[in-house]
Amino acid sequence: MKTLLAASAIAIVSGAALHASEESKTWDASDEAKQFVKDTIVLGMLASPYGTGWTEDEQLHTYFARARDNGITGHEMTLAAADMSFETFLDQHYRFRSAMAQQPENYLIVNETRDIEAAHIQGKTAVIWNSQTATILDGDLRKMALLKDVGIKSMILAYNDIFRTGSGQLAAYNGRDIGLTPWGKSVIDEMVRFGILLDLSHTGSKTANDAMDYMDENYPGVPYVYTHSVPAGLYANEPGATPRGCYRAIPDDEALRAAKSGGYVSPTFTEWMMDGVWPEDISPKQAADMIDYYVQLVGVDHVGMATDDMFSTELVVQFATANASMYDDGGYMIDAFNKGATGNGELAKILAAITDDLWARGYSDEDLEKIYGGNKMRVYAQVWEGKPPEQFLKEYPERLRLRQELREGFYSR
Repeated sequence: MKTLLAASAIAIVSGAALHASEESKTWDASDEAKQFVKDTIVLGMLASPYGTGWTEDEQLHTYFARARDNGITGHEMTLAAADMSFETFLDQHYRFRSAMAQQPENYLIVNETRDIEAAHIQGKTAVIWNSQTATILDGDLRKMALLKDVGIKSMILAYNDIFRTGSGQLAAYNGRDIGLTPWGKSVIDEMVRFGILLDLSHTGSKTANDAMDYMDENYPGVPYVYTHSVPAGLYANEPGATPRGCYRAIPDDEALRAAKSGGYVSPTFTEWMMDGVWPEDISPKQAADMIDYYVQLVGVDHVGMATDDMFSTELVVQFATANASMYDDGGYMIDAFNKGATGNGELAKILAAITDDLWARGYSDEDLEKIYGGNKMRVYAQVWEGKPPEQFLKEYPERLRLRQELREGFYSR
């Protein structure tokens, strides 16, 4: 497998153009759609740890400036993934924060949902920290309280491989899903205690369902989510789909369980996860297809969106090559890259066009406001702040009215 990955990586670097968020296509859209995006709270996801996703501060500033200019309110941002330690987490946090400290007027670290609204009004980037691993605890559950205070808002139990908490999706893909462990249950207990959202993206189906069983039994009413997962059901119906599909896709029953808990599922606009069935640039229609599939499956109140942006495919290929055992997928990912599936649908460049597409399908402005950020805000308020969803939904129209009033008086976008 390592030889295959290395050979494929060389083929990509030498024989094809590298594409990722920075090179992704800007799609034409109506002026009305562009303005709607600017007027709406829009929350995406940037899954780019330092070193594998970005290496230069200017990459962040350029990306977020473009996002602000096009009305993207904020991003869930990955600080740690896979088997990173607490020390690595601290370094990752420092790398992001030191870059943002160069332009403090442009970033707002989110502690509660009103910070997201403030960032929207002020034209700043709302920063929502995410950890795609529980290994940063270094076996010490007390660190969960510190992670909460540092600003970690969501956490994944297992990233692809087998960990002390359970199995990730790639291990499950290879028949090695051990399920949720006793340690994993203890981690969930502390996440719930400190108001950190359980994110089941990257998690093997047995481990994920065990975790959902544990949540439903011990913490009924507390939602859990999939922050960036493509729908297996949509992929299965695509021409040219492989029999096993992408190990990163989640089956419909898991999406339904997340919605039933009060949570949400967010498709990611990442081409390779569709196995090269969608090569070259992902289109607004394809992105809208994923959103619409989830809406039809779980309802409009339980769908978000995530781009899973990476700044450079070259770094991804290098990382996959150097960590072949982490991507033991029979060449699936590299094969998709070789087919041309090497990009992302960056929200700043594609969301207005997605808006036009979803309007054409009959989606209302209220529907889109929920999908673009409102559903996440409801779940955030419940988990971070302990606010019952019915209370949030009752208060939110007035918050929207006040936001509009403030925007008219102090509009900065």
